Amino acid sequence: MRVLARVGVGPLCSAARAVIPWFWRGKYFSSGRESAENQVTPMLRHLMYKIKATGPITVAEYMKEVLTNPAKGYYVYRDMLGEKGDFITSPEISQIFGELLGIWFISEWMATGRNAAFQLVELGPGRGTLLGDILRVFSQLGSVLKNCDISIHLVEKTPQGWREVFIDIDPQASDKLRFVLAPCVTPAEVFIQSDETRDHVEVCPEAGVIIQELSQRIALTGGAALIADYGHDGTKTDTFRGFCGHKLHDVLIAPGTADLTADVDFSYLRRMAEGKVASLGPIKQQTFLKNMGIDVRLKVLADKSDEPSRQQLLQGYDMLMNPKKMGERFHFFALLPHQRLHGGSHPMNACQSKPSPSPVAGFGELAWR
Repeated sequence: MRVLARVGVGPLCSAARAVIPWFWRGKYFSSGRESAENQVTPMLRHLMYKIKATGPITVAEYMKEVLTNPAKGYYVYRDMLGEKGDFITSPEISQIFGELLGIWFISEWMATGRNAAFQLVELGPGRGTLLGDILRVFSQLGSVLKNCDISIHLVEKTPQGWREVFIDIDPQASDKLRFVLAPCVTPAEVFIQSDETRDHVEVCPEAGVIIQELSQRIALTGGAALIADYGHDGTKTDTFRGFCGHKLHDVLIAPGTADLTADVDFSYLRRMAEGKVASLGPIKQQTFLKNMGIDVRLKVLADKSDEPSRQQLLQGYDMLMNPKKMGERFHFFALLPHQRLHGGSHPMNACQSKPSPSPVAGFGELAWR
């Protein structure tokens, strides 16, 4: 489940149009390397016209154009998922992933009063595989149901203070792009903490808005949010990268031909919740799925499968759980009402039963009763 949305920045001061070269980790970074991949794509041509017309653009605006432009966007005209695509997601690897998440939602529904009507919302669906697996679990367990990619702003610490990173045309090569620093303050810098110790920070303002909205709704009406993605707890700096054919790809080369992404900063999400709700995690995907009983579910499915299907199940399990693959790279993070963890009353309607003070599934070791 992705809950981070694409963002942009409003008009900047006129001085922001003048920029200075930027050094990426001490090395000048641009798309100017000689490479067979360094082709002038329709998207690159579009970006060149845009930058010439309005000046350097933010990394967030670059990602938005490259990924979602209705005429040339990567997500609009490419089938990016699966072995033949550029990356693969956990739900596409194994049905067990979605099934366990379905059990998590049912567990929370039962623990918070079995409300006769509720909403299940996925932000950032791909092919709908995850929700399909979740709904299948709901159906099998007789539930009550009847019938956003990340765009980030890069900000670097300089002797003059925090400065946002922009993308401009390389003056030494008119068909290439480069990173530059804004010479003055931009709106993205407002989201930097006063005690920040990192020298590079990636911020996503609209993600904060979404988390604040979710937190307010959960605090007022109950419910829960479960966020699963690769990320960190405020420890990483530069995670902006591209993927093409399941391999890392220079983010400034041949825009429109590769996926662009960045890690989720879960400490930022926790901060944006503003204490309105309780948060759990982030914990590693390997730990969460183990706590949800993935080993038991794997055995049940494997015992009922023929040899080719069994091998496919084992391969999917290894991809999800292996620390060197997705097991420690992906994390789970949850937002819940404070009373869900600490007890206390919460308004209930006539269709709800009394909530139970049970542990939150997935965030503690599985206990059999």
